[in-house]
Amino acid sequence: MVETAPTKVVIAVTRTAVEDRLVRAKVAEVWGSGADAPEVFTVPRGSSMSGEVAALSARLAGSDAELIPMGVTWLPSEHTDGERKVRLVDVVRGQNPYKPNPRQQNQIARREPDRGRVIEGVPASIETLRARFAEGGKDPAVEGDSFARFVARRARLSLQRADAQLLGPQFKSAKLVKDEILANRHFQEGLAQIRAELGPKAVTDEKVDEILEELATGWGRFFIDVFPRVGRAVYQRGFEQKIDSLPEEIERLRRTMAERPVIFLWSHRSNLDTPVLSVSLHENGLPLPHMFAGINMAFGPMGAIMRRAGVIFIRRSIGDPLYKFMLKEFVGYLAEKRFNLSWSIEGTRSRTGKMLPPKLGLLSFAAEPYVEGRSDDIALQPVAITFDQLHEVGEYAEYAQGGKKTAEGFSWLYNFIKAQGQNHYGKIYIRYPEPVSMRSIMGPPNGEIAQDPDKRRLALQKMAFEVAWRVNKAAPVTPTALVTAILLGAQGVAMTSAQVTAGVAPILDYLDELVVPQADSVANLRTVAGVEQVLSALAASGTVTRVPGSRHTVWQITEKQQLAATFYRNSIIHVFQLGAICEIALVLASRQAQPGADRLDVFWRQVERLRDLLKFDFYFQEKSVYRKEIEQQMATADPEWQARLVDPGFEIETYLRSRVPLVAPFTIRPFFESYGIIADVLAHQPAGGELDKAAITKEALAYGQQLLAQRRIASAEPVSALLFATGLQLAENQGVLKDGPDRAERALTFEKELSEILAAMELIGRVASTIFTEQLRASRHD
Repeated sequence: MVETAPTKVVIAVTRTAVEDRLVRAKVAEVWGSGADAPEVFTVPRGSSMSGEVAALSARLAGSDAELIPMGVTWLPSEHTDGERKVRLVDVVRGQNPYKPNPRQQNQIARREPDRGRVIEGVPASIETLRARFAEGGKDPAVEGDSFARFVARRARLSLQRADAQLLGPQFKSAKLVKDEILANRHFQEGLAQIRAELGPKAVTDEKVDEILEELATGWGRFFIDVFPRVGRAVYQRGFEQKIDSLPEEIERLRRTMAERPVIFLWSHRSNLDTPVLSVSLHENGLPLPHMFAGINMAFGPMGAIMRRAGVIFIRRSIGDPLYKFMLKEFVGYLAEKRFNLSWSIEGTRSRTGKMLPPKLGLLSFAAEPYVEGRSDDIALQPVAITFDQLHEVGEYAEYAQGGKKTAEGFSWLYNFIKAQGQNHYGKIYIRYPEPVSMRSIMGPPNGEIAQDPDKRRLALQKMAFEVAWRVNKAAPVTPTALVTAILLGAQGVAMTSAQVTAGVAPILDYLDELVVPQADSVANLRTVAGVEQVLSALAASGTVTRVPGSRHTVWQITEKQQLAATFYRNSIIHVFQLGAICEIALVLASRQAQPGADRLDVFWRQVERLRDLLKFDFYFQEKSVYRKEIEQQMATADPEWQARLVDPGFEIETYLRSRVPLVAPFTIRPFFESYGIIADVLAHQPAGGELDKAAITKEALAYGQQLLAQRRIASAEPVSALLFATGLQLAENQGVLKDGPDRAERALTFEKELSEILAAMELIGRVASTIFTEQLRASRHD
């Protein structure tokens, strides 16, 4: 028996008569116009179908057939460089080459027919689609119109995939995600459950639709080309045009994105982070992810524009159970369907320069489809974005002194863009370290970790920490960060260019020894000319004060500039934190124990205690790994350090002189000073009752200014609302905030411990200053 080919039916997804004509012409060209030619049913490209539903519904109720989605994709004209992308001139002219109007389509079809491409989606039989529709608990024979809309939606999705094949993977869109979620059985089951919990009045169809509309996003092809170009136009007003990246990392990222869906998790330092990431990916031919942003950024027409650029706006607070469910389902659906996503691992901007603790909310939502077996694996891609300078540091310094955040709006946006052109801020660096596999940490889908809520949360924490750790490790040390670190260490004392060069030299050797990633320009700091270039740039932006002298120009970070300058120093502080802990633990061990094994025990106890005290401001590996890292730090500086420490003849100042550079005073001292201020203020609070953290912060700011005026603290750095916030976290963790008649006593005990640590750093600082003075004298003698 000879099998006959199945009947073919074309579903023409078009939005104009021109597109419909082009599709029908293509059908005639491929299959002819005889009796065996496919029947063509036209459905609008948008979501409404009005009169077309009845005709399509009637055909779908008939005999089985192979349904073939077809549509038209419009391309920009080919430019002389062979590129087919929207140019800024198109924006100025108000033209969208990807979406020409009917009159323009007619002209294009006549003059540039290669721009109007008829595309074909993957065919599917009516019977297959009936079965798929029935999976949602619906009967296509009873709900004919709903089935017709379902088929039209599947046709549009199929054509979106064909679009991506023609235009490139960067055009993969989530435009129809709302319709898909509403038709999803998993979603409907969850919605029924939450409706039963909250009641039908709390979970209405109107509220569900409102939230989905708020979350809705999708790529407009026009914006895929334009958004990165606009981002480049903004940032290059103040930065070098080329973003510094590593080709080998880009190629690894390209392979990762071809294999698995990717979630980009980046360090958030500036409002430029999003455009910088977009430019980096777009200009390397990589698809842009859908980026999450706070709904405060959806002001005016900006919200509609950014949604067309793939931005998903979410509320700052997700306490509402219905909203939380909807957001979870939305993120999970995107992850399940292999859309690439992107957000800040910290959840907000770091205004101190160092990384903040990771937030787990969105990450836990994205992990849901994986642990349920709806996704094979997801690659978590750490992204480190670093700037030589930022105009925003002045704003951050104001926050640290108790200032308020400026509300987003058009005046804010205008001032932000304007500020980009007020100075040259140097280079932007972006790094893509090795991705973290969700499977490698969460285990197999539906496995032991997935089934146990406590183990799952622990795995999520481990996963987020690993991403953040890799961001920190990959971020390159910049010349700006090193020079500000040296000047901040001088505590307001001005230095000549030669003195700064001498101060930075042992730090450069230290970085080389540890094999720390560095910007190429860091090597220039080995010369006075290279250091002066950085100092001049910092002076131009107002971070450093230049003081011309009769013999030498000197450079100074004044008290007013210190909080802004710490942003740069803090961006590299993680490089030195283990070395600083080693130095402090050595001093405390020498003071708190007699020679012998006890001194070694005290050293390790202090190492553990310092980790515990700093855990809210810095990242640490798990304790066993942390101990090995400390051992490596100590052995690198002195392989015989343990024998020397327990020796009766051990003399701490002499030993410290062998550990150049000494880093504790100019890196982590301000943090302990800030904790100490908080402890002092807590010791003077009333004995009973709940504490007002906002009032304590306000009092700490005032008390810190007093200490600064009395020169009882080294600089303005610790007088920071941002550091006081983590100081309060630490105090709460240590049981200091707990109500009770002995609260003041607990605070004083806490302050005493911090004072001992600060006294140890005072000694380290004196030794470091002596060594530096001797080096300067030797250089003058030479």
